[in-house]
Amino acid sequence: MEQEKDVTLSIHIEEDDTDTTARAVLDLRGDHFEATGRARRNPADPVKPVIGEELAIARALRKLESQITEAAEDKIERFLVDAD
Repeated sequence: MEQEKDVTLSIHIEEDDTDTTARAVLDLRGDHFEATGRARRNPADPVKPVIGEELAIARALRKLESQITEAAEDKIERFLVDAD
C-alpha cells in the first residue's frame, strides 16, 4: 500500500553586506532538527547576495542531513537491540 506524505522544511535567512546565515528547521514525526550555515563575502568581491544565500543554505542542509542520518541510524540500532 503506497502512502504519500508531506514534510515541510523551513529555511530562514539573515544577511547584511558581508554575512549570510541560513537556519534550516525540520520537524518530522516528533523529531526536531535544526542546523545553521554561514557564508561570508570577501570585501574585494562584488555584492551578489544570491551566492551567499546558496552557500549558507547548502551548508545548513549539509549539517541537517547529518543530523537526520544520525537519528535514523540511532533508531535502526535501537530496533536491532530491541529485536534481540
